[in-house]
Amino acid sequence: MTSTPESSVRTVSSAPSSSVSSASGGDGDRATAGTARPWPLVRHSLALAGRSLTKTRRNPGVLLDALILPVIFLVLFVYLFGGAVAGSTREYLQYLFPGILVLTTVLAGQVSTGLSIVTDMKKGVFDRFRSMPVPRAALLVGSVLADAIRYVIAVVVLFGVGYLLGFRVETDLASALAATALAIGFGFSLSWLTVLVAVLLRDETMVSTVGFLLPFPLVFGTGMAAPAETMPGWLRAWADVNPVSHAIEASQGLLLGGPVAGPVGMTLLWGGVFLAVFGTAAITAYRRLI
Repeated sequence: MTSTPESSVRTVSSAPSSSVSSASGGDGDRATAGTARPWPLVRHSLALAGRSLTKTRRNPGVLLDALILPVIFLVLFVYLFGGAVAGSTREYLQYLFPGILVLTTVLAGQVSTGLSIVTDMKKGVFDRFRSMPVPRAALLVGSVLADAIRYVIAVVVLFGVGYLLGFRVETDLASALAATALAIGFGFSLSWLTVLVAVLLRDETMVSTVGFLLPFPLVFGTGMAAPAETMPGWLRAWADVNPVSHAIEASQGLLLGGPVAGPVGMTLLWGGVFLAVFGTAAITAYRRLI
């Protein structure tokens, strides 16, 4: 039985439409698959942060520097210098605690961040991730995000010890939480300096030395332990321009009362500068390395 020309035309004309339909369906599937899981950098960074926290849970010794060092400084300064500086340990504790809060987030985890990155690089962990669809920046961002959790733990321990010693917040709960969040954010931004050092040096000893010593001029070149007015001229000049001084003043204002807007604004500004400069430099150096 022969087909009529009209049926042939119908057969030929129906083929392209089915092809177009299949093609459009495939494109739709691909579009759906491509948009099903957005924000790959955020997702992979959080996953790698969870991996880092799992390592910390299995080896809690890495938390010791974050938990013990700030408490040692708090107790040592209060009972050694409290009477000489403020006349009583209670008054000096009120003066010192906001600075120790900032010290906690600046020092806690700085060394462990760099060491964790260097260790993973030497063990080939980052090389294995290179074969996976993981953004390169997520490997570094995940490590730093995990340290932010360590900061929270360290701050909670510090507040507990401070309250046992007699420290009291003189403002309100919201201001105390704001002071804590500001200190953690500032420490997060500054921690990218250690990440940069780790990527460039790739040596555990050098990272430990540099990561431990670099923050000290920033932390102790401030009015944390004594009013800046009592310092020599050269040290007072450094304290006036020191970014950590603004963070300590903001913490004092939020916890004890006093000027807040100016110090908080300067702290946020410097935190943004640290994040933009050190974060960008660390990620760029890492991408060139791999």
